[in-house]
Amino acid sequence: MLYVAVFCGARSGHDPRYVEVAEAVGAGLARRGLGVVYGGGHVGLMGVVADAAMAAGGRVVGVIPGFMTGRELAHERVSELIVVKDMHERKLVMHERSHAVMALPGGFGTLDELFELLTWRQLGLHAKPMGLLNVNGFYGPLLDQIEHMDREGFLHGDVRVLAHAEVDPLIDLLLANIIRP
Repeated sequence: MLYVAVFCGARSGHDPRYVEVAEAVGAGLARRGLGVVYGGGHVGLMGVVADAAMAAGGRVVGVIPGFMTGRELAHERVSELIVVKDMHERKLVMHERSHAVMALPGGFGTLDELFELLTWRQLGLHAKPMGLLNVNGFYGPLLDQIEHMDREGFLHGDVRVLAHAEVDPLIDLLLANIIRP
């Protein structure tokens, strides 16, 4: 089974569209027979993606640091819950278990996960497709910044980030760019 790592907020944001899109991501990945690897929480957009994927019959792997389980943030109903020692190990396990990456709107944690894997790809440590779900133009300023960094000569290697405002076209782009195991 192919898995998509989904990075997204532990909060839902102000616009109800973010929750709608997170539901569409979970359901859309499951409908295509793709598994979800995500941060393991039951809150925010993370919980919405996981619940929607499971409701659609999908397989969901949560990866959560032990200190977060103590805060009762872990999603206890996922297909598989992996408890790791810290945030660094979480990113590594999510990377190891996935074939593509999709980032939904989120905060610092979402960007941290995204940038670490973008850096690893730029260094040639992986060739997984990475996509941004640019709902409501959420990632527009970031895409502009990435283009600016590239234009100014600070990026090298594969810095391509797939972006789309709609769920199904972004899933299609990721699938078309996955290197099959």
